[in-house]
Amino acid sequence: MKHTTESIYELFCCKLKPFILSWVHSSELADDIQQDVFIKIHEKIETLKDDTKVKSWVLQITRNTILDYLRKQNEFSEEVHDSMLIEEPDIQELANDNRERNLEKEIYEGLVPLIESLPPKYSEAIRLVEFEGLSQMELAKKLNISPSGAKSRVQRGRKLIKDTLMNCCHYEFDKYGTVIGVHQMECCCCEENK
Repeated sequence: MKHTTESIYELFCCKLKPFILSWVHSSELADDIQQDVFIKIHEKIETLKDDTKVKSWVLQITRNTILDYLRKQNEFSEEVHDSMLIEEPDIQELANDNRERNLEKEIYEGLVPLIESLPPKYSEAIRLVEFEGLSQMELAKKLNISPSGAKSRVQRGRKLIKDTLMNCCHYEFDKYGTVIGVHQMECCCCEENK
């Protein structure tokens, strides 16, 4: 199979960001670097001679892009370079079926309108913690509230979402409490999100 930019993006788009984040520690910056990686992949796709080595090729471009960024920020050192080359990121399942990623995307897209419908202080807390990856302590600092206040906002936001979802759908659970089935009920919130 001859890989294209699109096929490589489908295979790797969701798996590279955690590796990039391990070196730059900013979600927005990781997104920028990942975008640069895929621009380079697109520009250099013709240099990929062996499709069986696509994973190592993409990883090398990713490493070089991160190192370029670190050099520009004067954060580059030989120790960083060596440890990046030694570290083999856990990307063994990069080429696996995309069903899980598509399901996560579908769930995320379904939750966004629900989260936005919450009172602003809960909506903001959920968005910052669940989607932007802030800890509750970081949330407290960002919003200039107490750690217990941040924890309370996140918990109340989650409860409001859960209550809405429980009223919106009928869930089937196994004996361990794991969801094994969901059946949508007709309600006003479901109609709004269609």
